[in-house]
Order: sequence, then structure tokens, then C-alpha cells
Amino acid sequence: MSDETLTEILPPIRHWPALDLSGVDFDPVLTELMHEGPVIRVQLPDDEGWAWLVTRHDDVRKVTGDPRFSREAVLERQPARLTQHFVPSLGAVGFLDPPAHTRLRGAMADAFTAHGVERIRQESRRLLGELVDELLQDGPPADLVATVLSPFPVVVTSELLGVPAADRHGLRTWTRLILSSSTDARISERAREEMGAYFAELIGRREGSTDEDVSSLLGAAVGRGEVTLEEAVGLAVLLQTGSEAVTHTCGQLFYLLLTRPDLAERLRAEPEIRPQAIDELLRYIPHRTTVGLSRIATEDVGIRGVRIRAGDAVYVSYLAANRDPDVFPFPETIDFSRSPNPHLSFGSGPHQCPGGALAHLEAGLLVDALLDRVPELRLAVPPKEVPFRRGTLIRGPESLPVTW
Repeated sequence: MSDETLTEILPPIRHWPALDLSGVDFDPVLTELMHEGPVIRVQLPDDEGWAWLVTRHDDVRKVTGDPRFSREAVLERQPARLTQHFVPSLGAVGFLDPPAHTRLRGAMADAFTAHGVERIRQESRRLLGELVDELLQDGPPADLVATVLSPFPVVVTSELLGVPAADRHGLRTWTRLILSSSTDARISERAREEMGAYFAELIGRREGSTDEDVSSLLGAAVGRGEVTLEEAVGLAVLLQTGSEAVTHTCGQLFYLLLTRPDLAERLRAEPEIRPQAIDELLRYIPHRTTVGLSRIATEDVGIRGVRIRAGDAVYVSYLAANRDPDVFPFPETIDFSRSPNPHLSFGSGPHQCPGGALAHLEAGLLVDALLDRVPELRLAVPPKEVPFRRGTLIRGPESLPVTW
């Protein structure tokens, strides 16, 4: 990131609509934006302002790791945004900078170490086995989203959080209302408040606990005065809503495998390549609509010869970074032998998704279980008839009709 030879000429502002795309089609507007330049100006839906968009892999990593681009500063202004009712939450970990951000992440870090993730591997495999048992017992046809891909991430995340089984359906309902970009703002906010109240009560009961689930870790941290209850609740809500992203990312993953049977057959024939193949599929899958959260430049910074001025809003596109040809040769090709594969599907920098290892675990378990136990698994309808979600921030199939 160089501050030398900075141009003062502002590029034109490009409107970037939130398209409802089906399958694994890459956003054609984002493709155009990537070709226009590595640093451009965009106008997002429901906003009259503009923001910078950074699309190259190295620049995305630099912006997300540079303290001169602040998430916390978003609270002081209303930058260009994706949804009309989006309001940054005071104290939420997504809108904190180090060292406050580091302090909050540290309160639950033990749950996401290799040991923490492995702790739930066997239980996750058992729970998935029960779902696949029910799928096979009920027989075809079936909706793979409703029977397996939706309940599995919820139960795994709930297991990690220490949420009782009886409460998991309600949490999923709240999650979907919170993440929908088409839901009335009051309904989304009410769902967030209700989920927050639930976790406040759950975490409050766990103060002083020595258990290893996230709610217990957060309760213990609250008891020691390391985080406030409000901060702990924000972390729990963030993790719970993340389970919905896993559902729909895995929905796209299996849509891809079911419409590209050559890929599925190779994974059946060569199970040893599955971990590396999952990384490649995660790189390739367009998991979201437009972009996520912005950052605010706290001083003038140069990127690729463009001056980003203090106070400007900046977005990074992880989808674009994952298709950067300088880092991923032939990025439109799915290459299970791609190595190295430094994809940014779980983000980058201090705000990198804490559940990345967990999501990779879940995807791996799903691939193992469905490819091995249901070898004749295939779509029950033509690919174009698979319904995809509309008006949402996270992309994925609404249902995935299958037979075997």
C-alpha cells in the first residue's frame, strides 16, 4: 500500500444493485467492477452516498489488517449501506477495533482452538448421522436443505454455544429474520432483541462455570469482569447468526456437486483429497450478495495510486479477492489440486470469522456423510428449477430437491 504518486481524479460512481442470483452464478456487476479497476467507487442499494470498493486479493488483506481503516468509526456516521434498516450496534464485536476487539475475541477463543473444534467433532458426526438416518428412512424424494443442511449447522453451533436442544428451532427463526434484507426493519430489530434477551439469560446462568461451551466461557468471563454481559451477548448473537451462513454456503456447495457429477464422483473415488477440495469449493462459491460491513479511513491512505481520504467509507470484496487471477490462476476453474489456496472466504485481519475452522469441519462432515452414505444422491428437478433465496444477504438455495 503505497502513498506515492496519488491521483486526485475520482473515478465515476457505479451503482451496485443487490441482484437475486441463482445457482453459483457470479455477480455480473461485480465482474464489471473488477475489470474497471482495483479501487473504484460504488453506490449500494437504499443509499444516496458512495463508498470505495477494493477488489484485489493483496489490497483486501492490507485494508483489513491496517488500523487506519476502522470499523469502530462506522458508529460515528452512516456510510453507504446494503440494507435500509441496517444500524451498527454499539459494543458489537464487528464494530470494535483492537485492543477492545481483541479483548472480546479472547473471551471465547478457547472454543475455536484446534482442541475446541475437535471437542465437538464426534458429537457433530453423531448428530449428522442421525439426520442422514432419518433422510434414508423417510426415503426419496427429499429436500436436502430442510432435512440436513439447515438443521445440522444449527445443532452444531448450538452445541458449541451450549444451547439446549429444545431452544434451537426458535434461534433459527430469529436468525433468518435478522439476516433477511427484505424483512421489515421493526421485525428484524425485534428478532435481534429477543435473541439477545435469550442469550443474556443463558450466559447469566453460566457465570462461574468451568464448562468448555461458548456460553460458559462467556459467562465465566463476565463473572471475572473481563467482558460485560452486553458484550458477551453480542458475541453469542454473532456466532448464532453465523450458522445460517453455513447452511446456505453448504447449500451452494451441494448444488454445485449435484450439477457437476464429475466433481462428486472424484470426491467419492479420492476421499483423501476432500479437505483440499473443500477449500477450493469455498473459494469458488459466491457466498453472499454484494459486500458486508464497511470500514472508515481515519487518515488519508493511498491504494494502487488512489487517494482514500480520511472519513471515506471503504468496502472490501472477498468474492472478488477469491477470483484474483494474480493469486488464483484460471480463477473460474474449480481445481481440486490448487495449492496454495489462500482464499478469503472467512475474511481476513482481526475481524476474520472466528468460526472458519468450525464451518470447514461442518462442510467436511457433510461431504463425507452424504457422498458415502447416499452414493446415488442426485437432483430431483432440473437445475434451473431449484429455488434460490430472494432478498437476502447470504446466498443459497431455499430448498434442494433430491432423490437417490
